[in-house]
Amino acid sequence: KKRVKMKQYVVTRPLYSEDAFADVHEKIHRHHKTVRHHVKQYFTCDLKRAKNAALSLLPFIGWMRIYQLKEWLLSDIVSGVSTGLVAVLQGLAYSLLASLPPWYGLFTAFFPVIVYFFLVFCSGAFPVLSLMVGAVVTRLVPDEGPPVNITGFEGLTSDEQRVMVAASVTFLMGIMQLAMGLLQVGFIVMYLSDTLVSGFTTAAAVHILVSQLKFVLGLVVPGLSGPLSIVYTLEKIFVQIEKTNVCDLVTSILIMVVVFIVKEINDRYKAKLPVPIPIEVIMTVIACGVSYAFNFRVNYKVDVVGRIPVGYESPMAPNMQIFGQTAVEAFPMAIVGFAVAFSVAKVYSVKHDYIIDGNQELIAFGASNIIGAAFKSFAASTALSRSAVQESTGGKTQIAGLLSALIVMVVTLAIGFLLEPLPKSVLGAVVIVNLKGMLMQIREVPYLWRRDRPDCVVWLVTCLASILLGLDLGLAVGLGMELLTVVFRAQFPRCSVLANITGTDIYKDRKDYMSIYEPEGVKIFRIPSPIFFANIDFFRGKLVEAVSKILPNTFTRSSGPIEESEDESNMEELDQPTDFKDLPVQVNWNSELPANIQVPRVDVHSLILDFSAVSFLDISALKGLKAALKELIRVEVEVYIVACDVYIQKKLHSCMFFDDEVKSSMFFLTLHDAMLHILEKHPVNSENTKVCEKV
Repeated sequence: KKRVKMKQYVVTRPLYSEDAFADVHEKIHRHHKTVRHHVKQYFTCDLKRAKNAALSLLPFIGWMRIYQLKEWLLSDIVSGVSTGLVAVLQGLAYSLLASLPPWYGLFTAFFPVIVYFFLVFCSGAFPVLSLMVGAVVTRLVPDEGPPVNITGFEGLTSDEQRVMVAASVTFLMGIMQLAMGLLQVGFIVMYLSDTLVSGFTTAAAVHILVSQLKFVLGLVVPGLSGPLSIVYTLEKIFVQIEKTNVCDLVTSILIMVVVFIVKEINDRYKAKLPVPIPIEVIMTVIACGVSYAFNFRVNYKVDVVGRIPVGYESPMAPNMQIFGQTAVEAFPMAIVGFAVAFSVAKVYSVKHDYIIDGNQELIAFGASNIIGAAFKSFAASTALSRSAVQESTGGKTQIAGLLSALIVMVVTLAIGFLLEPLPKSVLGAVVIVNLKGMLMQIREVPYLWRRDRPDCVVWLVTCLASILLGLDLGLAVGLGMELLTVVFRAQFPRCSVLANITGTDIYKDRKDYMSIYEPEGVKIFRIPSPIFFANIDFFRGKLVEAVSKILPNTFTRSSGPIEESEDESNMEELDQPTDFKDLPVQVNWNSELPANIQVPRVDVHSLILDFSAVSFLDISALKGLKAALKELIRVEVEVYIVACDVYIQKKLHSCMFFDDEVKSSMFFLTLHDAMLHILEKHPVNSENTKVCEKV
């Protein structure tokens, strides 16, 4: 492109003159609704709104109307059967994480899915939540020693007490989720960043791995909870490592190797395989047959699943005393369950082009956990493996989810006895091998360290705190660290001095470009953050630094020596303090100053403040900004503010920001407009300075 030297500058008028600003201010109109208006609008109901509410809460009504029977039914049946088999196995395995008898995992794989099958891709037991439930269960009903004194425990066995605790904490978790959904606070998940969730789930995977070692090694290790519980658990395992059951260890290693290899084959050839190989189900069937044939339980002292009662148990009311004992743990469980499920839902919603509603998800999870807890199931969230199986096997709608629940029901009511000889070490091995995805998240650390160190710190702190302090306290520590990084970024933003990209009307950080143009005596300062009470001092300091410390802090006398006079009266007069009352309010610091005062020479005549990234200012910021502007104006520095949001300008006007010194005429629409105005007012010396070029 041909470059043309600008012989004459085009001058633009300010966006707002002193008189025009008031006119523009009057044109800025915004209708502010009162609380009464919001309440009235919220409770107003008509036919259209009632229909939308019904479709929102019961979306299966919408997709059932468009269900394509011939095209979708076969795929849903195949997917439902495959997902149901995986659900049975994972239900048994995750119940061990919750420190409950295995068959209660089948309840969790059935009741929440029935309630929730029409709202998410797939619901069921989630290992992190199962582990959090297990920590509560072992705290109230420990493996060694008496349980906590709770009225409802009288006459119950240890397993029944644990089931009551798990169901009650799940019920409370469901109430919290339902309440948050009804109060429309689904946005709360936004405070859990992907980095925090990644660090938290990695720590949870470490906890799960350690908790399954006792099944893999065939050891009797009591369940522990609280800070440093993982350290104490590892200590108890290594103390009795010589008691390892060789049969359990060999079986577990064999299962893990085979399952891992076949899963890698599934991932590598998923485009060619019509259906992923259900290796967990296959190995479980083989392990059951071998265990039954060789009588592992008697001959090799292997701990097996044991008796699985036929049918479902009667509903149970939650225990109010347990509510008081578990409220602190139930809240993070509610948040974690929703956050993980919502993250997975977002992935599938983008892939399959449908919309999800966070508040609706909370209501659905709350309802499913409340009803599931009444039938003695434990906390449910999204089932990652089952969701992947359902999606990869061609499941089109939630009919597949419903069919998977029916498969679980068949196992519970009819053929559950076939799983009785299954070694628990097999379940532990299946759980461990499925932790690969969560454990491999540690590979994010080097990338985060190179790209975003504050995020890396959040990941590390969350992970380490969750490992050492427990998942509930670790989540709180991670959230606190995340909020600290937000405060740190806002309080200490990366301010910059901009320069013109030669030949354009674009202005960028002068440190990032070589071919730049900076008119003599002009500084462009940009702050990429809101200005508020916490960073106003930082902003003023960076501003002074950017304009080469043009603000004099103190008055100093002339540095020349003062000769002593022989006249004592003259000496007394010199010793008298100088009277500054007649000094003007505004002083030209570049001229000769009175009273033997000298200050550093001011090399900047114009300062442009780029407010394009300033979203708000509070009262403290307004005061600090006005003081800074007055200091600049009083040393003959012209200040211009560009790209300021119109509502910030309105706030400045309503807060009496402008006066005889700080005038509204300093505002310009764009940075280039302000620069052209300055160049017209202070022409560039062509002999000593580059001439501005424009394409």
